[in-house]
Amino acid sequence: MCIRDSAWTAVGGTVLQVEALVLDGTGKTILTGSLGDVMKESASAAVSYIRKIAHFYGIDTEFYKDKDIHLHFPAGATPKDGPSAGVTISTALISALTGIPVRRDVAMTGEITLTGRVLPIGGLKEKAVGAYTAGVKTVIIPSENVSDLTKIPDEVKEKIDFIPVDNIKDVFDIALCEHIEIKASEEYQNNDIYFADSDIHSEAEVVH
Repeated sequence: MCIRDSAWTAVGGTVLQVEALVLDGTGKTILTGSLGDVMKESASAAVSYIRKIAHFYGIDTEFYKDKDIHLHFPAGATPKDGPSAGVTISTALISALTGIPVRRDVAMTGEITLTGRVLPIGGLKEKAVGAYTAGVKTVIIPSENVSDLTKIPDEVKEKIDFIPVDNIKDVFDIALCEHIEIKASEEYQNNDIYFADSDIHSEAEVVH
């Protein structure tokens, strides 16, 4: 499974490919692609969060015991780091574990917490220009970055739909090609660890 992450580099914005595979194994998480410590921590947080919400999405809750997860960022000769890939890694994982592909015209940026909250990022202007250059039509961004849209060139905003989100569940709803009906329960309703500040029936809002 391969999805797009809007990223910032020293020479401007770009779109990174993120690939995820789930393999029979012993519960290892394999990270490749010259990742720095911050991105490795993002991957660890994403794996922990997906383990916590697995049963809501019909995923075997024991997958981490007999499956290996391989996350790969191609172009391994290029070092990659920064606190903005959490939503992309989480989406790649949920896609690989459910078998539901991700829309090819979507890119995303944002970090996540262990409660699924999407945190703001830096360099949105550069990331947006990179997505525009790559032909991306929709970019999912943290809600707290909406004010940064004023810094983005009009020609970019005319071609890209920017969708702000507060919670990773909303990212899944937008990015996946098929809607996953969450298995809501009393536990879901009463425990904020799963989808903090999220509404089960939330709808995406496009901003420019």
